[in-house]
Amino acid sequence: MTKKIFITGISGTIGTIVNSALSPLFEIDGIDANGLGSKLQNMTDLTSCYKFFENADVVIDLAATADQYAGWDEIYHNNFIATRNAYEASRMAGVKKFIFASSNHAAGNFELDEPYKSIVEGNYGDISHGNFELINSECQIRPDGYYGISKALGESIGRYYSDVHGMSVFCLRIGTVRADDKPQNIRQLATFLFQKDLVSLILKCIDAPTDLKFGIYYGVSNNKWRFWDIENSSKELGYSPQCDAEIFRNKLSE
Repeated sequence: MTKKIFITGISGTIGTIVNSALSPLFEIDGIDANGLGSKLQNMTDLTSCYKFFENADVVIDLAATADQYAGWDEIYHNNFIATRNAYEASRMAGVKKFIFASSNHAAGNFELDEPYKSIVEGNYGDISHGNFELINSECQIRPDGYYGISKALGESIGRYYSDVHGMSVFCLRIGTVRADDKPQNIRQLATFLFQKDLVSLILKCIDAPTDLKFGIYYGVSNNKWRFWDIENSSKELGYSPQCDAEIFRNKLSE
């Protein structure tokens, strides 16, 4: 039988990409606060949104204010409350697998430290490519704003729902994704996640074995200067990104 995939935030940038890629493979439904091509629904109201989650095999939770600089009130309602409600609605509906769109900003303040600071500025100097410690999912949480805090909280909620309610939860610390699929600055040469690799990572989560109950994985392409570790996503999910943002380096100066 065809799996039923339910996407929150289905009309956003990532939601649009994922919906388009997965629609030929699965039965797709979704909601979005904007209601563009989907059911109009605000995830801050659990009572009214719960019914949409019924019969889903997998939930992909993308609904959030995706703004590193957003204020507390907006983040609190659209990320804190909405994220908790997505987990709880999934539990109530008996959903077995939950894919949470976390963010690299959950540990974004590592970029205050060397060599990451220099890499995002393009000051490679004496940095030896491939010979520095990568930031992995077991490093301490270092959010760089309320948005990053909300994503770290979402990962923590996911751990709870996995441990207590037996839900398989995959938290994806997504890098830079753009609708035009083109890096726009030096930092993005390290942090970019091409659409092809994004879809591949999500498909790996959908197909992951049922005994894999929880994981935090960096979503980044195989960029020359990436500083996030994807070893666990390779070993546990079989994720193997194919794209490298380095091909756009010369175009940034045009």
